[in-house]
Amino acid sequence: MSTTTRIEIDRRVRHPEKQGRPDHPISRKPAWIRVKAPTHPVYLETRALMRAQGLVTVCEEAACPNIGECWSQRHATMMIGGEICTRACAFCNVSTGLPAPLDATEPARVAHAVATLGLRHVVITSVDRDDVADGGAAHFAAVITAIRAAAPDTTIEILTPDFLRKSGAVNLVVAARPDVYNHNLETVPRLYPAIRPGARYYQSLRLLDQVKQIDPAMFTKSGLMVGLGESRGEIGQVMDDLRIADVDFLTIGQYLQPSVKHAAVDRYVTPEEFEDYATMARAKGFLQVSATPLTRSSYHADADFAALRAAREGASRK
Repeated sequence: MSTTTRIEIDRRVRHPEKQGRPDHPISRKPAWIRVKAPTHPVYLETRALMRAQGLVTVCEEAACPNIGECWSQRHATMMIGGEICTRACAFCNVSTGLPAPLDATEPARVAHAVATLGLRHVVITSVDRDDVADGGAAHFAAVITAIRAAAPDTTIEILTPDFLRKSGAVNLVVAARPDVYNHNLETVPRLYPAIRPGARYYQSLRLLDQVKQIDPAMFTKSGLMVGLGESRGEIGQVMDDLRIADVDFLTIGQYLQPSVKHAAVDRYVTPEEFEDYATMARAKGFLQVSATPLTRSSYHADADFAALRAAREGASRK
């Protein structure tokens, strides 16, 4: 096969790095995990606005099952830094490859969309940008600043990469003063080599701890997927690690396999088991916990942020 032909094929394939892997058949979802196709008119309006502004959302790129519900309520999670990630996590549906240079007009376009949608709370995430000297930290800061100017009453939650080997990146983002700093551990440390091979578990923990060291008042948040082969004891240990880093908010949701080339679902965790995880997390001292099969990092983020603030205020009065 010629080089030209190979490149043309790779451009048509969302995950060229996964094409040599064996297929993992996608198992049928249980009743509690199924969602209806989105048809609400407000969903269509939200999608049209994203297209008009040339914006990328993690809702679409990660094939989130909650997109119909969230977009019908004018909730969307913006994904900055482009739609191509420099990592190749086994669970993720975002395209892998070499991204285009960062777009200096993106902060203003994101801010305009936030103001137009009238969002009370917005979540901003990004692809990994290992190709950029600061990992995209200054770009995050620029987006936060632009939103503050365009929609001063909107609270801002960010979900950043791990900034692996990007010295000073976390300081740049925290200095822009988001309301919530989220970074997902995703899974238990034993599964990192297979599920999150480009990341390091203790780097992610250290990032969350750094945020609190820089600004103890800033809310921090992290998320886990279950159904990848982890044990209950391993999840409990991750919770303990997060509490040592003083993380305030934990989300736990079911892993859903995007394609036959992605990591297989080991099992579908029952709603009762999610309730058990939520009880365990609250007992360990998290201010806020969301643990359901369809929980995702930004699902119901506005209501959860209000509850998070109320929980801290209640704790401070005791």
